[in-house]
Amino acid sequence: MIKVSVTKQSNYPVNSTRLKKNLADFLAKNGIVSDAEVSVAIVGAKKMLETGKKYKKDSKLHNVFSFTPSEVKGFVYPPDNILHLGEIMVCYQKAVEEAKEENILIDERVNELVEHGALHLLGIHHEE
Repeated sequence: MIKVSVTKQSNYPVNSTRLKKNLADFLAKNGIVSDAEVSVAIVGAKKMLETGKKYKKDSKLHNVFSFTPSEVKGFVYPPDNILHLGEIMVCYQKAVEEAKEENILIDERVNELVEHGALHLLGIHHEE
């Protein structure tokens, strides 16, 4: 079973139920067959800028970040037998802006960003 948790502010009208299902399906299609968990945080621009300064050492407003859990490094088998994939952060304001530019629904853009972040958690990266 793939467990997806979503945290967001109430004024960010993202469909959490659909997001959880889409991400679980996406991970399953990309090879996750064991019990796993991942968390998604839909955050504001201020939080995303703070996170970028802390971890990327820049002042750019990023649309998505992915973080793998450093506490499980070194384990061949996590003690609880659950694959802890990590956390995906999406900047809601940036997703809204990009959805408008692409003429798509905000939930669709958030989902694309979450899938992009999930690929990073799975070790699939791109050139910047």
